[in-house]
Amino acid sequence: MEPLMAVAIGLLYATAIFMMLRRSIVKLVIGLMLLSNAANLLIFTTAGLTRGAPPLIPEGMMQPVGAVADPLPQAVVLTAIVIAFGVLAFAVVLIRRAYEVVKADDLDKMKDTDT
Repeated sequence: MEPLMAVAIGLLYATAIFMMLRRSIVKLVIGLMLLSNAANLLIFTTAGLTRGAPPLIPEGMMQPVGAVADPLPQAVVLTAIVIAFGVLAFAVVLIRRAYEVVKADDLDKMKDTDT
């Protein structure tokens, strides 16, 4: 399963970089979103793809019984998803305002303006 995930992560990173190098600012934001998703999958894959029970300790025990899932990568990825959503929302508002001023989504046309 991990080699398949490594290929999927590599494809996501390659697609994200390709989209971020395009001239359209909308494609730049799509690439940014793909990049954050690839990073989240990378964190999950490096933490190990093991299925387990929730990491709960039964009453009177010192440690969980059986295999448990690691909660740290899940917490890190959940935080990264929230941050990526905030960055995406900010980028969409920024793109909308830039389009209102410049009337184009081409990055080359945007850098030549002086408003």
